[in-house]
Amino acid sequence: MTVSLPRTAALGVLAALALSACGAAPDNASTTADGKNAATATSAADFGGMDKLVAAAKKEGTLNAIALPRDWANYGALIDGFTKKYGIKVSVENPDGSSQDEINAVTSRKGQSRAPDVLDLGSSFALSAAQQGLLAPYKVASYGDIPTGQKDPQARWYNDYGGYISIGCDAKRVKTCPTTFADLLKPQYKGQVALNGNPTKSGSAFGGVYAASLASGGSFDDIQPGLDFFAKIKKNGNYTPVESTPATVEKGETPISIDWDYLNAGYADEFTSKGVDWKVSVPSDGQFSQYYSQAVNKDAPHPAAARLWQEYLYSTEGQNLWLKGYARPALMTAMEKAGTLDKTAAAKLPQVTGTPSFPTEAQQDKAKTVLGQGWAKAVSG
Repeated sequence: MTVSLPRTAALGVLAALALSACGAAPDNASTTADGKNAATATSAADFGGMDKLVAAAKKEGTLNAIALPRDWANYGALIDGFTKKYGIKVSVENPDGSSQDEINAVTSRKGQSRAPDVLDLGSSFALSAAQQGLLAPYKVASYGDIPTGQKDPQARWYNDYGGYISIGCDAKRVKTCPTTFADLLKPQYKGQVALNGNPTKSGSAFGGVYAASLASGGSFDDIQPGLDFFAKIKKNGNYTPVESTPATVEKGETPISIDWDYLNAGYADEFTSKGVDWKVSVPSDGQFSQYYSQAVNKDAPHPAAARLWQEYLYSTEGQNLWLKGYARPALMTAMEKAGTLDKTAAAKLPQVTGTPSFPTEAQQDKAKTVLGQGWAKAVSG
């Protein structure tokens, strides 16, 4: 796997989409086997089975995706695999966008043919989208195997893949790579420590602040110590506001990057041939894990294709492709029990100890409020 630009950039150029003259949604919306609009289908059974869902999706012919870098968690292979299997074109807008950019696109383009069909959101942003009534309930065939704590009871979202916050380091530029958040306070790392985005908009950066909080005496109920940590490394000159990307790493602008382990592990693969010795460690003092969540836009212009995409992602093929990208798929435990897990890919995952735990919906909402009120002040100046 390689790593793309993080999903935190400003809105970029719109990928080529089949637009009507006025940008309105197509009139010939897909229908289920019994004549119902595909947008109301809550499972493949509503189409009369998978074969009829596939037929309805092929009739639509297109899937509008957003904020899916090809090199993020092996999404390139997933997109290509879906297109090869079903002959459906996947148009990806703003691949480097943030979770908040995705939500903004849904709300601003309601009723338009260029609206996103599907979303891949940081966990806290999936919760927000559900609260805003933006997501369609849909149960994939493997919904029952997704752990209870990793899915919405109404099936408006469910976790897809996840990982741990890690510290990536260019060992050729940094004499001694940090392995803990406590290390990042040392004066030898002046101007070298970066996040891959703004934590008020980016799920990965949000996780980075949460991990820093856990390392600094905080908890899932109290992210403030994480804000204080970044204020401290900003004040002592260690924090750089440059958002970490493969390009900034190659240039030496962000030799230390706090990011998901599956992305930092991808750096190690990508940069070997480019002379960058990228080391990855999961900090023992701030071990924070989290999943991204998959969802269907309630007003998806291609509702059948959107639902087929979900079925593909939660198939054995889709889940193992994420695993090959160093990400831990939501169905990993179930697939291991069933003997369908790619053991070779699983063995390459960054090593961690202990059992991961996750903040609740209320805890994440509270943390987002605290960040919204204090992040700019913490890293200003």
